[in-house]
Amino acid sequence: MQLDTATVERLVEQITRQVLILLAEEEARTQAGDSGTCTDCIGACVTTCHDKIQEVVDAGASRLTSTLGNVDIGKEVAKLIDHTLLKPDATQDQIAQLCYEARKFSFAAVCVNPTYVKLCSQLLQGSQVHVCTVVGFPLGATPPEVKAYESQQAIEDGATEVDMVINIGALKSKDYALVERDIATVARVCHTGGAILKVIIEAALLTDEEKVIACQLAKAAGADYVKTSTGFGPGGATAHDVALMRRAVGPGLGIKAAGGIKSLADAKEMVAAGATRIGASAGVRIVQEAS
Repeated sequence: MQLDTATVERLVEQITRQVLILLAEEEARTQAGDSGTCTDCIGACVTTCHDKIQEVVDAGASRLTSTLGNVDIGKEVAKLIDHTLLKPDATQDQIAQLCYEARKFSFAAVCVNPTYVKLCSQLLQGSQVHVCTVVGFPLGATPPEVKAYESQQAIEDGATEVDMVINIGALKSKDYALVERDIATVARVCHTGGAILKVIIEAALLTDEEKVIACQLAKAAGADYVKTSTGFGPGGATAHDVALMRRAVGPGLGIKAAGGIKSLADAKEMVAAGATRIGASAGVRIVQEAS
């Protein structure tokens, strides 16, 4: 069968990426001394958690309520982390490394800019790691229809989770109808495509009253999560904001804490406050602290 040039190039690209992953895995095994002990299951063996908690965490911890704050997450922290690389200068090699680490440590998801969704979907094929992307990022100042189109394209490329930034200016202008429509428009696209929606409120730019209103609008518009921050604003996640957001949305929605979470202690603090997902570029460091 004669293959056209575009098909050949695509096959070569896919094979090259898989080889990069295999080489990285081989290097990791060599560094570990090939002792026969599995180094890829950090967080998979729990002896201290109750059975019911274990079942929920194994399912992805995407629907745990703030009662998780009473549990020592320990090695299970990996399953709460969106392993994140959103730098504008991120390269394909760095994205491949991100996906390798996500496979190795069994992170909940990788979170990348839309241009890398298709690559991550290919690299993570066959794994339990989700592909998350960002929409209207980082300012949120694009029309609902543009955010919806961006979401649709990302889902077609393989994203199963979308983190959208709300229209912050509209919220501060008290144009709540626009804010809700903005979220609902993206939520419909996500749910039709089988993806979940996390709504970034950029808490550092809001008063506590505005944070509560933003969370309530997100809940009313069909969001699956509310998220503290983009990581590109004037501040990141705080335990105060996470607790406030939890009270605002109740137990039914997920809460993603993101921005400035660099250690296991930081992650535990956010979970204790009510977070059910952690967005962090320091995911490897966090799980290594827990191991």
